[in-house]
Amino acid sequence: MISHQDALIYTMVIVSAADNDITDAELAAMGRRVRYLPVFAGFDSDRVTMIARDCAKLLGNEDGLDTVLDQIRDALPKKLRETAYVFACEIVLSDGEISQEELRILELIRHHLDIDRLAGAAIERAMAARYVRTGDF
Repeated sequence: MISHQDALIYTMVIVSAADNDITDAELAAMGRRVRYLPVFAGFDSDRVTMIARDCAKLLGNEDGLDTVLDQIRDALPKKLRETAYVFACEIVLSDGEISQEELRILELIRHHLDIDRLAGAAIERAMAARYVRTGDF
């Protein structure tokens, strides 16, 4: 079983990899979360690359996405599931482009982690407001 911190990293990796293009902005956003957020206190940030590779390796297997989603769900206590969804939304929005594949992965994460529909909508709206760009208004 993976740790809750590994599960949060797996969550960020699967949304970033959804469109087969992990951007520098997405990688930087992942790194900032791991370095600065309290949920990663005491975590060795040098392990991020290894954990991301482990996740990518699992994704390459038959039924890999389901396996990864199951591992994420099993590793996260209920109170961290919304945190994982927030991280997923932030990574998707970090490069300013949202693909259909990323939206689909967000939906799968929301369902797999049993995020309430209203809570999910609130998180999505808050993230959209947070990442608005000058040219968007």
